[in-house]
Amino acid sequence: MVDGDVPERMQAAAFDEFGGPEVITLRILPVPEIADDEVLIKVWSAGVGVWDAYERQGTLVPEGAAFPIVPGPDGAGTVAAAGSQVTNVAVGDLVYVSANTRPKGGFYAEYAVAKAQYVAKLPEGVSVEHAGAMPTDALTALAGLDALSLSAGAWLLIFGASGGQGHLAVQLAKRQGLNVIAVASGPDGVALVTRLGADVSLDGHGDLTQVLARIREAAPDGVDGILAMAGGKTLHRLTEALSDGGVVAYPHGVQPEPSERPGVPVRAYDGAANLRQLQRLNELIEAAPFEVHVAETFPLGKVVEAHRRLQTSYQGKLLLKVS
Repeated sequence: MVDGDVPERMQAAAFDEFGGPEVITLRILPVPEIADDEVLIKVWSAGVGVWDAYERQGTLVPEGAAFPIVPGPDGAGTVAAAGSQVTNVAVGDLVYVSANTRPKGGFYAEYAVAKAQYVAKLPEGVSVEHAGAMPTDALTALAGLDALSLSAGAWLLIFGASGGQGHLAVQLAKRQGLNVIAVASGPDGVALVTRLGADVSLDGHGDLTQVLARIREAAPDGVDGILAMAGGKTLHRLTEALSDGGVVAYPHGVQPEPSERPGVPVRAYDGAANLRQLQRLNELIEAAPFEVHVAETFPLGKVVEAHRRLQTSYQGKLLLKVS
């Protein structure tokens, strides 16, 4: 089924060579056609993440991609067309998408195509404008909680809690009944994770001896798991707060990569986009108020500025407003 208003051509941000932010330019491209198991989405918003920079630099290029490459695995919008085999969404539905495999281009465009298995209806409580910033980070945060597999009532420490994945992990962890100690970046980060429901909110830029003392005060027997959204010396110190049997989990791509040492087992994980995980994510989101915190929104024409902003510090997520 197809929405009759779909044009033949669209505006998109794309690049013809790998390099810095300046290689991305606006151009007019054909609207991609869908296969029987695919969905065409009229894009409202697209997330801007570190993986977009890796794609632009040529270090993380989706399988099947060819120049000109339209980046962006994350997006939200309305279904403009659906293939004959698609049953989970229909034309007119508000949806969000996390598509690491996208040979027909990504979400830095007015229209994008994705396999139906990567597409979910927008849950109650998330605006379509902000939803484009959520999918990959939310699914990765959920995978991290799955990797730790903690029981309700356990103590979880989230390091990098005010970042893109971290602030979503705080909310998802609370929905799973965990006690959350959120180590965030600066006073603004502490304020954000406190608002999102963290039981203990701490500034990772502060005195680490005092931070550890606060953690031990809250969890005298130690924390049962650490979700590490960043590596380095601060994380190394924070592992002192682990209980016997406690585990560190981190998403692939964290630099420097956390390393195992005696008494500190480490698990790496990746987010998974499939219908089951998308359904689980939606159920968790709809269980309570949910915030996708957007630090800054850029129009599609300011995509170069958005990629430059990626290189700076900020809370939450960056977003492209496409239409």
